[in-house]
Amino acid sequence: MGIQKKILILSYYWPPSGGSGVQRWMYFAKYLKRLGWEPIVITVDEKQASYPVIDFSLLEEVKNIRVIKTSTREPLRLYSWLSSGSSHQGIPQGELATKSFFGRLAAYVRGNFFIPDARKGWVSFAIKAAQKILIEEKITHLITTGPPHSTHLIGLELSNQFEINWWVDFRDPWTDVFYNKQMQRSQSSEAKDAQLEKNVLQKANGVITTLAGDLHQRLKRKAPDQKFFAIPNGFDSELMASSKAYPPEDVFHLVYTGLLTQQQAYPSIMKALQKLNGDRPIRFSLAGNISERIIEEIRIGLPNVEIIYYGYLDHAAAVAIMKSAHLLLNFIFDGTNMQMISGKLLEYIASQRPILSLGDPNSEAAKFIYKGSCAVMLDSNDLDGIFSFISQIVKHEGTLLNIFPEIEKWSRESLTKELINKCFN
Repeated sequence: MGIQKKILILSYYWPPSGGSGVQRWMYFAKYLKRLGWEPIVITVDEKQASYPVIDFSLLEEVKNIRVIKTSTREPLRLYSWLSSGSSHQGIPQGELATKSFFGRLAAYVRGNFFIPDARKGWVSFAIKAAQKILIEEKITHLITTGPPHSTHLIGLELSNQFEINWWVDFRDPWTDVFYNKQMQRSQSSEAKDAQLEKNVLQKANGVITTLAGDLHQRLKRKAPDQKFFAIPNGFDSELMASSKAYPPEDVFHLVYTGLLTQQQAYPSIMKALQKLNGDRPIRFSLAGNISERIIEEIRIGLPNVEIIYYGYLDHAAAVAIMKSAHLLLNFIFDGTNMQMISGKLLEYIASQRPILSLGDPNSEAAKFIYKGSCAVMLDSNDLDGIFSFISQIVKHEGTLLNIFPEIEKWSRESLTKELINKCFN
């Protein structure tokens, strides 16, 4: 298939950045290329970027994608160094450390002096690079994806200079995202951020989110005449097929992968596991960006459970760990039940392993999870329900599978076709 059209993608996160945020447009780019488009990516030089985790294995997925890297100014790297002694270890991800005076001060500065976010130092560099390539290549399609939502300010400026079909992708909400409440923002700071969001929403040709429902209703109030489409995160069928891990036979194996913070309800799982009898040994494997304090808390709370913490794994290894589970655990961040469905959750579903997720049973994510034959979303206070579900999975000794109807609709390739049909035709 010959190249049809070029599309310029502005994404702060790009391999070798690791974690879930990078994967959405990494895979869109991969399959846009296969489907006859030429994606061109502008991103940050990883030597200057504030990436919480690095995953060099992801470079293989985008080896045929043209990438332009720019400089940036990164206050978060200084924040990280001051808070942890590392240029990346202390970069906030999912929660802000606000218990100490320094943490509260850093959150205040971040929330009131870096609007919309502390990665806004990239904007001027990216605008300059984008202007050059838009003129030289005569590109007519543009994507900006956030967070960081300062990325959308690049699109806002470019849309004032060029005739371009500009689509905004909200991987997470902007002003309504749950951790903004931790930043002690002044009314003027909140108003400034809200105005920037409104300008972007109203100026773009369309807005993409990972979830519809309540999120779309809130966004439509800010931009009533805008087009909104929900294109969820998905799973890569090639990666899922190539991973051949199987649950062990000698232990009951629970697995959690991803970011884990105090904003998630892992203590409820610990209480349920403490009630299980000792007829079958239990192994609890965790992989991802998790503090040693949380791991130690789990070890102390579950002395009769084998706890294995792998640290951050590359993407393929993380999928293999998922497929080795008898039961996969998921914890929805407090305040995000109506905001997002993670790519990790789609990979959980594609693995066909039973899923126990803790969050709002009436949320959009819960409605999605309950489409599976062996998956539930339970309130974290429903300790009897949590214990009962785990007990049933243990009783069936790993023979249960979670079958999700029409699972291929959620593959990265299928979702890329949906992206093309909705936004670029």
